[in-house]
Amino acid sequence: MNSADVLVDGFGRVRDVVHSAVRGLTPEQLQWRVDPEANTIGWLAWHLTRVQDDHVAEVAETDQVWNSGGWAQRFDLPFDQDATGYGQNADEVGAVEGPAQLLLDYHDAVYEQTLVFVQGLGDEDLSRVVDRRWDPPVTLGIRLVSVISDDLQHAGQAAFIRGLLRRR
Repeated sequence: MNSADVLVDGFGRVRDVVHSAVRGLTPEQLQWRVDPEANTIGWLAWHLTRVQDDHVAEVAETDQVWNSGGWAQRFDLPFDQDATGYGQNADEVGAVEGPAQLLLDYHDAVYEQTLVFVQGLGDEDLSRVVDRRWDPPVTLGIRLVSVISDDLQHAGQAAFIRGLLRRR
């Protein structure tokens, strides 16, 4: 197993949890909140996918699937097309609506583009500096692990909310 295999496995785990958390839910269930300010399953799935799309496209030096695949138009959200969800308020969280399949299809498209990129990486590629705004500068390996970590946290939150929905 090499580093590319580890990254493929990590992003695959994200995909598995996203599918488990979202699959089969109604639009109303995707919008349900633990309290009026809480994130929804739909927003969490959209946000983690947008972050993966944004961050991986940047380091891969390619277009985001959000734009190139027409997903921005399909979702038709009432905020900036480049938004990833970072720093959004409760009203913006509530604006992310749609069927489960739309969320899953977008996630799968981002997952596929991510796989194309990470499968082509060699171990030596991971030490390339991709962001000098931090001290120490961020390498490709650290950025990709950070995306996996952040995605898994949000996917876990979505799975937790789904569990609460089942107990209602």
